[in-house]
Amino acid sequence: MSVSIDNGFVKQFEADVHLAYQQMGTKLRSTIRSKSGVVGASTTFQKVGRGTASTKSRHGIVPVMNLNHEPVECILQDYYAGDWVDALDELKTNIDERRVVASAGAYALGRKTDELIVSAIMNTATASVGDYSTTLTKDLVLSALEVLNTNDVPDDGRRFAPLSAVKIYKS
Repeated sequence: MSVSIDNGFVKQFEADVHLAYQQMGTKLRSTIRSKSGVVGASTTFQKVGRGTASTKSRHGIVPVMNLNHEPVECILQDYYAGDWVDALDELKTNIDERRVVASAGAYALGRKTDELIVSAIMNTATASVGDYSTTLTKDLVLSALEVLNTNDVPDDGRRFAPLSAVKIYKS
């Protein structure tokens, strides 16, 4: 197999992977803040504190909230999901092997993205509700919402609870 690949194939394959990743690769990426076009080994997000509204007198000075800004650094890492496509094998099959490999790579990268998000949640969560020994009930959901409200998680319509169709047993 030649080590030089046509640049057109590389660009098309990259576009196929990006398209497949955007369409079906990750389930949780839309639930977090992200940056694109970052240059370097890390980037910083600002975690903004809670503000309080108050009144003012006529012609008075508007009270300042003095929001706390806490920088949170994210270290960037590269992840790869590659495979080989033999040009001679492509001639023997009636499927688009490159597209299959691109989709498989997009799914693998999507699962890694979701794994990193869940890992970050599990490593930084300060409150939990229930345990893994019971089923999900209305009371458990209402209890979780109460914890979110108590911890000032914004009720902005973007609260998510990832659930699996498979029952997970924790030992």
